[in-house]
Amino acid sequence: MGVQMVIELPRVQSSQMVVHALDIYKIRLRASIERTQRRLSGFERRYGVTTVRFLDTMMAEDLEGGDLEYVDWAGEAKMLEGLQSELAELEDARYRLP
Repeated sequence: MGVQMVIELPRVQSSQMVVHALDIYKIRLRASIERTQRRLSGFERRYGVTTVRFLDTMMAEDLEGGDLEYVDWAGEAKMLEGLQSELAELEDARYRLP
């Protein structure tokens, strides 16, 4: 069962602005996902391994950039996971306008 949220607004136009803001936020999330995927692809091309394999088997010593590059790659992977999760939650949201 989902969670329902009620927002009372002074005018119908206000509810349309809220929906518009959610749509804009989803667009920004998609753009962030694409940007993060491009960064991950750069690491994958450079080292010839997928991000999944990198996370499972590689260590900082395996990378030319050492600790900093390891943290960057792992951080991008974690960022992608969070962005995708957030977008999925918003995509599943349902709302009715008056």
